Amino acid sequence: MCSEASKVLLAETWSEDVDPTGWWMSEKLDGVRAYWNGKNFYSRQGNLFHTPDFFKAALPKVPLDGEIWCGRGLFQKCVSIIKKQADKVVPDDYKLLTYLIFDAPSHGGKYEDRVKWLQANIPQDDDKCFATVVGTKKCEGLAQLKQCLADVNKAGGEGIMLRKPGSLYEHKRSTTLLKVKTFYDEEALVIGHKPSKSLVGMVGALQCELPNGKQFDVGSGLTMDQRRKAPKIGAVITFKFQELSNNG
Repeated sequence: MCSEASKVLLAETWSEDVDPTGWWMSEKLDGVRAYWNGKNFYSRQGNLFHTPDFFKAALPKVPLDGEIWCGRGLFQKCVSIIKKQADKVVPDDYKLLTYLIFDAPSHGGKYEDRVKWLQANIPQDDDKCFATVVGTKKCEGLAQLKQCLADVNKAGGEGIMLRKPGSLYEHKRSTTLLKVKTFYDEEALVIGHKPSKSLVGMVGALQCELPNGKQFDVGSGLTMDQRRKAPKIGAVITFKFQELSNNG
């Protein structure tokens, strides 16, 4: 276990009342968050990832924050590789992965200084290094942010991350780091109700079905009035989501 891994900088959600001009933009990665303590990789829960030695050899012996990534749309494949127990690890699988580094938690400087340090200390153009620094660029305004988000979505990416210029690394959720994702609207048929586990006599979730037959629950986003008097079975609701899992 590694307690420091549970204290990484976490993002809030961006809203349009925050002017992104001057913030640093990077692609939001659909990988697995991984904290490097100078010797090994750990999950946000502090659990050890059993990575082969060659995957770690070129990294500096100081804490790093990033994501182990397999490619856009390949999150589940990435998970299947890195969450194996030690006796199940297939070393060659790690040749498909990259550790994409976006911060240096123990550096102590402003964001721009931390990025410069990373660029100077993570080997580039080295076939033996399975890590690289995440690329960033300064946002010129809302229009550019929305265009970048559209470009990332079109390429199969997940969204955009915004970093406040001059910000320090905080070991908590912070408004200096914001995630920007596109929401989609869809309609579904209500086919059942699930009772709340904590609110007596109220609905905890709506059991729903898409036109293609896929079934799922809608629990978050319901108001107290909707929990008291839920949409009837047979009603059509509109829900909002950010992405689909591999099974739809």
